[in-house]
Amino acid sequence: MQSAAGALAARGVRHGDRVLLHARNSNCVLETMFATWMIGGVWVPTNFRLTPPEVAYLAASSGAAVHIFEATFPEHAAAAKAENPACRLEISIGEGWEAFATGGERLLRPADVDRDHPAWFFYTSGTTGRPKAGVLTHGQMDYVVCNHLCDLMPATTEEDASLVVAPLSHGAGVHALPQVARGAPTILLSGEKLDCDEAWRLVEKHRVTNMFTVPTILTMLTRHESVDRYDHSSLRHVIYAGAPMYRADQVHALQKLGKVLVQYFGMGEVTGNITVLPAALHSEDDADMAVGSCGFPRVGMEIAILDDAGQHLAAGVTGEICVRGPGVFAGYHDNPEATAKATLFGWFHTGDLGHVDERGFVYITGRASDMYISGGSNVYPREIEEALLLHPAVVEACVVGMPHEKWGEAGVAVLVLEPGATATAADLLAHLESRVAKYKWPVRFAVWPELPKSGYGKVTKRELRRMLQEDA
Repeated sequence: MQSAAGALAARGVRHGDRVLLHARNSNCVLETMFATWMIGGVWVPTNFRLTPPEVAYLAASSGAAVHIFEATFPEHAAAAKAENPACRLEISIGEGWEAFATGGERLLRPADVDRDHPAWFFYTSGTTGRPKAGVLTHGQMDYVVCNHLCDLMPATTEEDASLVVAPLSHGAGVHALPQVARGAPTILLSGEKLDCDEAWRLVEKHRVTNMFTVPTILTMLTRHESVDRYDHSSLRHVIYAGAPMYRADQVHALQKLGKVLVQYFGMGEVTGNITVLPAALHSEDDADMAVGSCGFPRVGMEIAILDDAGQHLAAGVTGEICVRGPGVFAGYHDNPEATAKATLFGWFHTGDLGHVDERGFVYITGRASDMYISGGSNVYPREIEEALLLHPAVVEACVVGMPHEKWGEAGVAVLVLEPGATATAADLLAHLESRVAKYKWPVRFAVWPELPKSGYGKVTKRELRRMLQEDA
């Protein structure tokens, strides 16, 4: 890292410069992160699954002075260069990177930065519009490392090991920092796609103790037959975040792995630091668990449920989940309007709806943007999705509100079924009979081979609506 930092400095990369990186998971990702920070630059990683125009937008909107591209993405590099003429330095990863990173003078003294200096432009996934760059500071990252070690992976040491199964450009990259802080090795998969067999083989081989996942990845791992062929008894903390996990999948994962699941609720702007539901509070038995909860506030963070006027709501009352504390970002880069909207009333507004119970456990009802109004009543899709997933034939479920002549909006459910399984609309409605009020029932069911997902593994409801409209 010191040689890479020295090479960047020798090529004119200065304090405060933004360094854009587009690459698949590799050692180089973490090397560029630390090299950038050592010279006082701002790291701007992209998800390698993005298209050339999407990456070009990130290059231009960040004002990147440096473009570092894996050699296998020439179209992305060309698009970024055309869109961002302010770029002063282009570097290709591969043999060229190795020569570059080891050929310079070692940077013996890191640049002087304070806690409020930008460290990372963490781009939102952009599922509801253009991605925005959340500015994460060095002080914020210091807090996050300590908080992750306190709340997610207590007692982590150099004897532990972590497996990476998600892009290092986002949550998995944040998760890697506590490993570095404790000297614990980080193990990467050999390919860019999730290989469940390889993942479990590496868990056994390296005696992996922790990993960061999202619910879709955790479900794929625990439903793959290889989970029963390898020894995963070394696991102590299997962390999942990024979206709520359906109860049926949660129970299945607990049955396969034991009480090692750790859930947290967070966002890029808050570096994942909102709530935690530790392993001890997970259970297969509904009576022994706060089912549906994403946990309680992380150490040092405050949570409030606010109405549209910024007033605090009582326990059990649904409103917007808002948060404040040292894990909250410094704002959106070059977007004061979005920053002001997100930090109204002195709280960061997550855009998630939910409530807090009398014990302080937080429950997410759904995204404010997902809610639709049918016949004058608010409908939250997650409740319906949870119920549909209890049907034995249903593997995945997504419900969206679509225009309806009579009700204004009505739900359409898109399902992925078990291989070879069938389920008629009548079957599904009968299944919902005792679980969901009739005014919430979908007016239409569609069965697809798969649901559209973003590069972060989340179902993209905007894309799903578009596809439904095209099929209408």
